Amino acid sequence: MNFIIYDIVLLVLFAIFISLFLYTKKKNLKKEGLLFLYKTSWGIKLINYVGNKYKKSLKILSYISIGLGYCLMVSMLYLFGKIIWLYVAYPAIVREIKIPPIMPLVPYLPQIFKLDFLPPFYFTYWIIILAVIAITHEFAHGIFAAYNKIKVKTTGFGFFPFFLPVFLAAFVELDEEKMKKKNKFSQMAILSAGTFANILTAIFFFLVLWIFFSLAFTPSGIVFDTYSYSAVGISTISAVNTISFNNLSYEKLLDLVNETGMTDIQVAEDNYVITKDLLKVQKNTEDYVILYYDAPAINAGLTGAISEIDGVKIDSIKKLTDELAKKSPMQEVVVTTISEDKSKNYKIILGEHPENKNSPLLGIGFVNKKREGLMGKVYQALSSFKKPHVYYQPKFDGVSWFVYNLLWWIVLISVSVALVNMLPVGIFDGGRFFYLTVLAITKSEKKAKNFFAFSTYFILFLVLLLLVFWAVSFL
Repeated sequence: MNFIIYDIVLLVLFAIFISLFLYTKKKNLKKEGLLFLYKTSWGIKLINYVGNKYKKSLKILSYISIGLGYCLMVSMLYLFGKIIWLYVAYPAIVREIKIPPIMPLVPYLPQIFKLDFLPPFYFTYWIIILAVIAITHEFAHGIFAAYNKIKVKTTGFGFFPFFLPVFLAAFVELDEEKMKKKNKFSQMAILSAGTFANILTAIFFFLVLWIFFSLAFTPSGIVFDTYSYSAVGISTISAVNTISFNNLSYEKLLDLVNETGMTDIQVAEDNYVITKDLLKVQKNTEDYVILYYDAPAINAGLTGAISEIDGVKIDSIKKLTDELAKKSPMQEVVVTTISEDKSKNYKIILGEHPENKNSPLLGIGFVNKKREGLMGKVYQALSSFKKPHVYYQPKFDGVSWFVYNLLWWIVLISVSVALVNMLPVGIFDGGRFFYLTVLAITKSEKKAKNFFAFSTYFILFLVLLLLVFWAVSFL
């Protein structure tokens, strides 16, 4: 049976359990805003113990937490600006992604919106991640509050009555009157402590992910991105399917290309091939077009990860290159590929390399996946334990991928929560953090309140603008 069936059953059972629990404990429930809060004293002893036991460490960590808070706030504002630019400048991309810009990460979200670039997100993941991130986030607030002699009155969890009762949130209730009397530094340390904990959680689970991946997966093949190709001027194309032409246009070339199968293209003495679909994606082309060399791989329809050549295991690009170097042009080889855990053998006669007639040509290519920009660097760092273009097979069947995806989601959501929570908006810790910063700079409570109100309403306006551009992109 598919795991998702068990997962949905677990979701239903958990919803029933929480509903019964809240019903029997309804005297302990208190409505605050949109939330129903269940208040307890769980964990307060541990919070007070850590807050009072490690004063020297927490003093140093207070500076780190505040500094990190500013870094996260600046980073989130930058990312928010980039998202707005994406929605305004590239509506086609927004249309492809489909998901609304403001959408809580709920179970099965990637599956519902068919976000193939994300791993599946089960209810099991959701409840584990919620517990890990919410508890560490709120306990960090409590620990730094205890260090600053602010009483933690209650702990507990809340849920939105408009959703299933499994939509939970953790909290610690502090003595707000005492909090307001503390100096700005102490307040900012407490406010930023939650996001600091989220980043520490992300770092810890990233290390766990790294170790787990090395133990649970093994290199088993090479993934190629494309076939060997070249950019050629459209006007230089001399023949299409052996029929000669002069000064072709893109539109004329598109008419000549076969609806199914390969179309032979000749440029001077060089032979190329192209399909209708591959040509259509180049519809913005004016002067040149990408054509594929008339090479063995594309002619054989080679797909999947290359795992063997003539029975020799291939687990790196170097191994692939070295093995092909032993072969000769016009020599037949057996290439084994893996796709969806199934192996397939291709009998292929190697061609001649266009730059060296004595070297064999298989005709596959590898796209440089180096990413630019801040997020590109972050993405590369988070996937640094994976070698590019290497296909990995799990050692423990579905268990390896289940645990790997869970750890991956914990890291991603931990960082996301830390970033979003430091937005200078009233509903987040970043809002009050921003207010205290302005207050410290201007020494004016009136100016601080005005800047705080402006930043809150301005960002909410931008969110509304995002929703408008998202809706317009589908028109």
